[in-house]
Amino acid sequence: MLDVRRLRLLRDLAQLGTIAAVARSHTYTPSAVSQQLAALEREAGVPLLERTGRRVVLTPAGVLLVRHAETVLAALEGASAALATARGEPSGPLRIGAFPTAVRTLLPAALVALGRDHPGLDLMVTELDPVAVPEALRERRLDVALIHDYDIMPVEPDDTLDAVPLLDETVFLAVPADGTDPGPDPVGDARHAAWIVGSPGTACHAVALQVCHTAGFSPLVRHHADDFAAVLALVAAGQGVSLVPQLATGQPPSGVLLVPLAARRRTRVTYRRGSAGHPAVAACVRALRAATEDHLGLRVSPG
Repeated sequence: MLDVRRLRLLRDLAQLGTIAAVARSHTYTPSAVSQQLAALEREAGVPLLERTGRRVVLTPAGVLLVRHAETVLAALEGASAALATARGEPSGPLRIGAFPTAVRTLLPAALVALGRDHPGLDLMVTELDPVAVPEALRERRLDVALIHDYDIMPVEPDDTLDAVPLLDETVFLAVPADGTDPGPDPVGDARHAAWIVGSPGTACHAVALQVCHTAGFSPLVRHHADDFAAVLALVAAGQGVSLVPQLATGQPPSGVLLVPLAARRRTRVTYRRGSAGHPAVAACVRALRAATEDHLGLRVSPG
């Protein structure tokens, strides 16, 4: 019989790439992870890993077992969801992750609705960049989270997660309002401007660089800021230009001109495969949809 906890370690190795990374994600030592994977190999009766120098890679049998592990883990999530439904009214911890713009605009109303309609839930919010969400969900530090990507730089789906669409929004180029009318190519016109972009490693940083590269130039990055309120304040102070999504444009400061671009930011609600039927997760999705409709006055896709 294959041990489920060891299957999870093998799955995480396939996702994270190194035993050291798996150890960090589970707060184990690398030696303990290696021992557990060796025990899984004995249970499987075939080599699952091969070592090439300092690297460990999956054998074809290991890759095959990871595919089956995904099915097993999703089935366990589904079983947990069914049991939670059988218990009735959702209760217990619900750990929600969201990027800063959503925490400020969409999440407060959703939390109020969840607390009112499901008082047994213990709501916990963590603010984090979308790139950190998949690992946090796999490690069970989160139960449900908001993620986003951009149509010009789509993110490959994660096989360990499921997601439903929440919002498709316009991306704006924020420029100082100096009386100049934007031309037909506002990004290209900003090739000589200073740019304000997100911190390296964030999705917003990567997308800003991609937008500029598509327009044929590398931006002169003057400032790094992850809070769009700070970004807009810097633009208003004449410190540069920046990309800003629609959610962050509710009350722009005076001195900022928002120029709509063709690029779109797409927000989804995501959770572990198999957990869509969990009553707490389903309640959270409903609350987020209602909050999004109320905030923007949009009809959200039923997904």
